[in-house]
Amino acid sequence: MEQEKDTYYKDLLSENEELRMQLEEANDTIHAIRTGQVDAFVVESDGGHQLYTLKTADQTYRVFIEKMNEGAVTLNRDGLILYSNSRFASMMGMPLEKVLGLSFDKFIPKLSRKKFNKLIANSWEEDCKEEIILQGKNDSLIPCLLSCNTLEMDEGIALSLILTDLTILKEAEQQLKQKNEELQAAQNATKKLNDKLEDTVRERKSELFISREHFRLLANNIPQMTWTSLPDGEANFYNQQWYDYTRLGNFQTKELALKEIVHPDDLAITMEKYKAALASGNVFEVENHYRNGADGSYRWHLNRAIPLHNDDGKIILWVGTATDIEDQRKAMEKKDEFIGIASHELKTPLTSLKGYLQLLASYKKDELPPSIKTYVEKANSSMNKLQRLVNDLLDVSKIQAGRLEYKLGKINLALLIASWVENAEHIYPNSNFHNQANDDFWIDGNAERLEQVLMNLINNAVKYSPDNKNIIIKTLRQGDKVRVSVTDFGIGLSGEQIERIFERFYRVEDKKFMAGGLGMGLYISAEIINAHNGKIGVESTPGKGSTFYFDLPLI
Repeated sequence: MEQEKDTYYKDLLSENEELRMQLEEANDTIHAIRTGQVDAFVVESDGGHQLYTLKTADQTYRVFIEKMNEGAVTLNRDGLILYSNSRFASMMGMPLEKVLGLSFDKFIPKLSRKKFNKLIANSWEEDCKEEIILQGKNDSLIPCLLSCNTLEMDEGIALSLILTDLTILKEAEQQLKQKNEELQAAQNATKKLNDKLEDTVRERKSELFISREHFRLLANNIPQMTWTSLPDGEANFYNQQWYDYTRLGNFQTKELALKEIVHPDDLAITMEKYKAALASGNVFEVENHYRNGADGSYRWHLNRAIPLHNDDGKIILWVGTATDIEDQRKAMEKKDEFIGIASHELKTPLTSLKGYLQLLASYKKDELPPSIKTYVEKANSSMNKLQRLVNDLLDVSKIQAGRLEYKLGKINLALLIASWVENAEHIYPNSNFHNQANDDFWIDGNAERLEQVLMNLINNAVKYSPDNKNIIIKTLRQGDKVRVSVTDFGIGLSGEQIERIFERFYRVEDKKFMAGGLGMGLYISAEIINAHNGKIGVESTPGKGSTFYFDLPLI
């Protein structure tokens, strides 16, 4: 029994040694083939061992086949793999030594077998090429481009297969297909959006047309002349009233300069204000004479133009009107004439009344009862108010007639303001005046008229500050000018009120606070400051107070 075991063990050792030598021989053979050391190899088949030799084999060819990116396989008539390069073994996920001698059918999945068999059958007759699916390690499917051509060997014809891995290409095609689908979807969405946009545009065009026709209808049926201009000031529309008044044609109107329509005396100020409005974007407004095309006469018109802005705040159009104010100006002239006559007629009895009251107040022959003295004081106060109103009326008349004249002289503004503030403290004992005008500024001016301006600003500050009684008067140098300002902490002014505050007869009216007056004080003050080559203005916030100021040139 022991002897049989020893014999069996020795046979196993011998068989194992023989297998090891065969494996080494196989590995050496594969290595020799891959490195080009041999030109032939032996394959064992049912009919015995067969020798295969490449008819044109050389080392350079083998190196090229081994280094190429495509898989290369040689098959015999039975479909056995006689040769494979490393790339094909790598594609299949198998060691090269295990690929040799296998049937190529092993790598053909069922879904490709029919197609493959047909391809191989045709390949023995002619070269052909076809896409096919191979099955690699772990049943992975590999798309390949299979190129077949016959190869002449010493032992007969073999079939050479070149396999190009199409995995990356297919993935790219899939991605491209997906992108094309996404692009198509985007195109469909774009088309849908474009159709919707076209519908919207048609709707907006219809609305715009209706809006334009409404504008034309409105513009052509209002009494004012109306026009529109581009941002640079070039007119692009006039209403029918413009053509009826100017008697100009469409071409003439666009090409004709304003100097042909506006009176020569008004042209300079009109162009100056128009250019300033275009540059600043502020409202354009001026009163001037327009020539009537029918008889050549001129009539006064109020010209106004406001800018139209887009969502970004950029001016896209100017809309202007010219309103005939000839009759209003004539009525105003008659009104001014009446005011002048009435004020002169009132001045004489007021002077006499003031004299009588002074005599009555200074009467010493008999002691006047206290009640009579009180009545005299109240009469004097009322008469002084009436006197100031009459003086304002006279000043307005002089301004309209261009006769508000006075002499100018060298003035120390600090001393003059100190005197004015002292007078104000006596007139308004309940107010707190803070004089911060301490620097010496010398100007050319009329002390009496400048006092009239400052006292008017102080009067307004007191009148429109019912709660906070603090009033600040200060001076500040600004280049070659000095600014005199009066600041209160009263009811303040709105933007609309600021625009009109210096108009003649304009009064600030507040539902919670009403103050008397004819609305002429600031108008007169503005004319006085203009006559001093100065400028008057206001800065205000509703509910927080106002700062009225005027600038005068320094000596």
